Amino acid sequence: MSIALDRFGHLIAHYLERPADGYEPFTPSDPDALRATLRPGDVLLVEGNSHVSGVIKYLTQSTWSHAALYVGRVGDRETADGEPLTLVEANLGQGVVAAPLSKYARYHTRICRPIGLSEEDCARVCAYAAERIGFDYDLKNIIDLLRYLLPLPVPQRWRRRLIAMGSGDPTRIICSALIAQAFELVRYPILPKITRIESEVAREEILEIRHSSLYAPRDFDISPFFEVVKPTLSNGFDYRRMQWADLPLAQPSADGSLPAVEDGTPLAPDLDTGSVATRQSA
Repeated sequence: MSIALDRFGHLIAHYLERPADGYEPFTPSDPDALRATLRPGDVLLVEGNSHVSGVIKYLTQSTWSHAALYVGRVGDRETADGEPLTLVEANLGQGVVAAPLSKYARYHTRICRPIGLSEEDCARVCAYAAERIGFDYDLKNIIDLLRYLLPLPVPQRWRRRLIAMGSGDPTRIICSALIAQAFELVRYPILPKITRIESEVAREEILEIRHSSLYAPRDFDISPFFEVVKPTLSNGFDYRRMQWADLPLAQPSADGSLPAVEDGTPLAPDLDTGSVATRQSA
């Protein structure tokens, strides 16, 4: 019976992990900018394109369906092409694995950075996640998998609980739970419950860490304790160097300065070729 359930679980997981047709990210990541911006301890949110991703995005009412923790190089592990494995994530059907950054090069992503996290605590967070590489995903728990196949609308108050369903085995975890547990280790908040106590003397806020299974990828995005970092802006953005489709191209001047229209407005160079756009006078 156990073998049959395991095989059935693998079949469901294989279907859920298959890419959905027609996915095209509106703003795919710039791999070089992403690589230059990420720091250990950063949470990388991903807009996935699998069947399970669509369900998670519906249940959480969010763009993000997956989360991975950037830990830097995981030992000496590399891909067949020699790229270092720098992400730790929990995947359906695989469990906790290390992955290269190029895995999400064509996806829409977002960096969420914990602010004020000390170097010592950051190292503990990354080590916690890396030490769990090899942990399993419970494919025998069919109810745990069928939650992603529900075709009916789910009341909002039940959605997060539906994601949190599972066997309760601490060695079998989903992506958000893994990262939440890592930050819980150092008492770094994500979206804690806040209890307000009114009194004549003072008002206190008591923070209570929520159970890790209740976290979803979007929680790192909306958390007041994580900063959204955009690689395009972090690496220096100059709007004047954008290439606009309605501007024809022209060669830069001998001194390399940007040409300008008669009103003194600088024109936009082509980001790929370095050539400069010109605007025709009426």
